Amino acid sequence: MSLGQDGPPTRTRMPEGHTAHGGGTRRPQPRRALVTVVGIVVLLIAALAFANRGDHPSAANRGTGGGGTSGGSTGTRGSGAAPTAPTGLKPVDGKSGAGIPAGFAHTEQGAQSAAANYAVALGSADMFVADRRHRIVGAIYDTSVAAGLQADLDRAYSGAALKTLGLTADGTAPAGFTFVSRTVPIGTKVTSGSGSGSGSADAKTVEVWCTDLVGLAGSGSTKPVSTAWFTITEQLVWSNGDWKIRSSSQKDGPAPVAADNQAASADEIAGAVRDYGGFTYAR
Repeated sequence: MSLGQDGPPTRTRMPEGHTAHGGGTRRPQPRRALVTVVGIVVLLIAALAFANRGDHPSAANRGTGGGGTSGGSTGTRGSGAAPTAPTGLKPVDGKSGAGIPAGFAHTEQGAQSAAANYAVALGSADMFVADRRHRIVGAIYDTSVAAGLQADLDRAYSGAALKTLGLTADGTAPAGFTFVSRTVPIGTKVTSGSGSGSGSADAKTVEVWCTDLVGLAGSGSTKPVSTAWFTITEQLVWSNGDWKIRSSSQKDGPAPVAADNQAASADEIAGAVRDYGGFTYAR
């Protein structure tokens, strides 16, 4: 992550719980503040295009028998996995009703921390399940845009989009499969509103460079779990004592050269997602 202007830099405070992009399957992702149906359709087309590429799916959800979700940022992890305790200049110890870290500092570092945690939430498997998605959007988006965004996302996360990803109509994995969907922020950068005289203290634009895992783990899966690299840009505003997203967008990369690692089995991937907790990020 980049260095903040409001205090000495500290590293990550690691989270729990992605959006996919790059060479993999991209889930429907809010792209702008007042998201329009047209914008969602564009994202949906991208999601379908990437999902149809069997070589690079990028979302994972665990379906244990009945097809429950996993790998999300809101605490829906397998037994035994726990979030890593945070460290940093001013660790965030509060959480929203959706289980997402809350109460970020009204500083540049606080904005970067919020942006990283929100990227994790937007990239989680919980975004595919209606009631969980509603809680996430309500928790991290500014109230001026959240309501309109909910309806657009409900249309995007439905029907053909879910079917193309191999999910059931309610957004969970079929019996016997694990749907993996986890985003991991690599770093953050404030691109506007940083420093004195360069923007309002109540508005920051933060870029979050991420990688993710997305796909269906299970015997015979046609959507194997793979990785992708992308950058999310979040326009944040200080609202009701915390940083909230006013709008967001996403682009591919930057992606490093892939290492020549042997791919893990579906069972190994499903077990790793179940047993390894995610992180909460702070600067």
